[in-house]
This record gives sequence, C-alpha cells and structure tokens, in this order.
Amino acid sequence: MDSSELLPIGRRVAYWRGRRKLSQQVLADRLGKSKSWVDKVERGVRSLDKVSTLQDIAAVLRIDTAVLLGRDGQPAGVTERAEGVERIRAALSTYEIALERPTARRVLPVEGLTRKVAHAWTTFQHARYPQLVDLVPELVADAQRIHAQDPGVGRLPLVEAYRVTASLLGKLGAPDVAWLAVDRAMIAATGDRVLVAAAAVQLGQVLRESGRTRVTKSVLLAAAYRIAPPVIEFGDPAELSLCGILLVQAALAAARDGDDRTAVELIDEAADMAARVGDGHDHHRTAFGPTAVELAQVAVAVEQGDAEDAVARHEKVTTRDGWRWLAAEHRAAYLIDATRAYLHADDPVNAGRVLMEADRIAPAEIRHRPAGRDVLALVARDPAAPTALIHLAATLGVG
Repeated sequence: MDSSELLPIGRRVAYWRGRRKLSQQVLADRLGKSKSWVDKVERGVRSLDKVSTLQDIAAVLRIDTAVLLGRDGQPAGVTERAEGVERIRAALSTYEIALERPTARRVLPVEGLTRKVAHAWTTFQHARYPQLVDLVPELVADAQRIHAQDPGVGRLPLVEAYRVTASLLGKLGAPDVAWLAVDRAMIAATGDRVLVAAAAVQLGQVLRESGRTRVTKSVLLAAAYRIAPPVIEFGDPAELSLCGILLVQAALAAARDGDDRTAVELIDEAADMAARVGDGHDHHRTAFGPTAVELAQVAVAVEQGDAEDAVARHEKVTTRDGWRWLAAEHRAAYLIDATRAYLHADDPVNAGRVLMEADRIAPAEIRHRPAGRDVLALVARDPAAPTALIHLAATLGVG
C-alpha cells in the first residue's frame, strides 16, 4: 500500500506536490489560488468539497482525481497505475544507449521482442490498461537496446513499441508523456514511408486531443497522401488502411475545427478506400474498414452538433457484422461518443444504456480514461441514470 493512501486529503495534496517537486507558491500559481489557500488545504484548515477543484489539483499534480480521494474513494490499483505512468515517463526519458551507459541486462532476441510487442497490442485492444502499464517500461527498454545493437532489424519493433505506448498514454490522460512517445516513434520511422504513416496515426491522436485541430489536419493529410496509392483500385490493403485511417482522423480534426465540408469530403474519400479493404482486418493496428468509417461518421456528426444524424447512424452501424469484429477497446471508445450523441439528443435513458454497454465491453474505458469519466459524470447527474452508473460515478469521485 502506498503510504499516501493513509493520509487525509490535504496531506495527500502535500505528498504529491512534494513528489512533483513543486513549491506551494508554484502550485498556487498554476491553480490560480493564493499560497495561503494551498497551505490551509494541506493543513486541513480548508476542505476540498468541490469536484472541479479536485480535478484542477489532480491535473496540475499529474495524477488521477481518485488518487486524491484515497483508497476508499477509488478503484483498487489507481495509485499503482499513476506510479506506472511515471515509470513509463522514466523509460522514455533515459538516454543510456546514447550516453553509452553500461547495462547488465541481456539484449532480448528480436523474435522475442516481436512477440512482446504483439502481446502489448493485444493487451491494449482488450483495454487491459493496468496490465499494459506494467508491461510498457520493460518493452520500451528492450526495444531501445535491440535497435541500438542492430538498427536494421530493431527499427520496426521500436516504432511499434513507441506507438502502443503513445496509444496507452493517450487513454490514461497523460498527453505530455504520449507526445514524448509519439515523437520518438516519428524520429525512429523517418525515411520509411510506411512506418511514418503508422506512427502518424498516434501523432494525429495526440495532436487532436491537444486541441491543435488545424495542425492536426495538415500533418495527417500530408502523411495520408504520402502513403496513398496512385490508383485506389490497385492499392495494397495495408497501405490503403493507413491512408484511410489518417483521412478519418483528419476528418475528425476538421469537424472539431468547424470545417464541416472538409470533414464530409475526407470521410467520403476514406469510405472509398474502406470498401476496397473490407471489414475484419487490422492492418498496422488500424482496424480500418467500412464499419470503422461508419463509426467515424457518428463521431463527426457529434462534433458537428447533429445529434439526430449521429443517433440514427449509431443504431444502424452497431447491427453490422463488422461491429462485432472490432476490438473491445475500439467498440467501447466509440460507445462513449455514442453516449454523447444521446445526451445531445436529450435522451438520458439511452445514454445510460449505451454507457452501460461500454462498461460491459471494456470497463477500463470508463474507469481509467478521463474522457470516459467525463461522460460518466454527465450521465450520472440525470435522475434517470442507471443505479449502477450512479454508484460507479461515486466510486470514481466524478460528478
């Protein structure tokens, strides 16, 4: 048990402030509060009874809000996972190879690393994020060592290790660490158009979540058209998948930026490629196909504020065979977008139903992903919300 779990909430703030090497004044400045306010919170003189304030403090301290609430107010293992993210940060921040630091660790054979990378992706696609947090630091270290020993054979697994790491960190709400991972992936991939396009998938995710929509669209379109075949009809399915998923992400960025026309055009272009690829494939971990494009159309409609269209598309696409072939992570993440569509359509009953389905498919999408917890908080506020969701919101300290 982490010793901080035994402390009152004010002391936990002080504990994590110390771990992050922040003074009371620095914490106060970042929160827009006074140093006296921080001091009173840490001494227990002032209580923290607003969820929004807890969330602000947690964001500055780079921890989950539930960590501040203590073990009784969080699912088991949250503190360990927060520490796991810090271990990943440390693994990404070491330069032992470049600095020629000696290591007693045996270099893993490339075949063994390839298996570990594949296992990491499978773990991610099953939304087993806590387990993956434990796997990633060693995976990154092994990949870096093999690449240093033999850049030729080590390049692909290194890029893939960084990609899955960036995907995980994006889920866990650690954008700064995700950026470090994806930047490493892009650098390692430079010179190989296929690897660059693959790494650009995670680059687009990180950029879009940072709110830099126009930059996101520009970068993704450049990557997409670099990998695009001259003639779609004769394109390689794997390269079509990369090009198509990059177009989908660019469409989502355009929709978020208010450029509805471009969003529709890019989705239509991606749909043509998806028809050539078909459902049931996962080239370069993209899961690209007609069903994936239709799910993206729902997300675009949500971004555009067209709840009626989003709901209609959602109720159609989830009846396709391709829906059942998608990974648990993909389906549950999409259902969070569908929940938003029902909320915008003023249908809290179906919003609760869809979110319950997401929780059944992949609980970590709600329990360990900030976007999932945010939607949970919105659903749980409605009197018509399922009791199970209300209890879950209380357990996670959201609302």
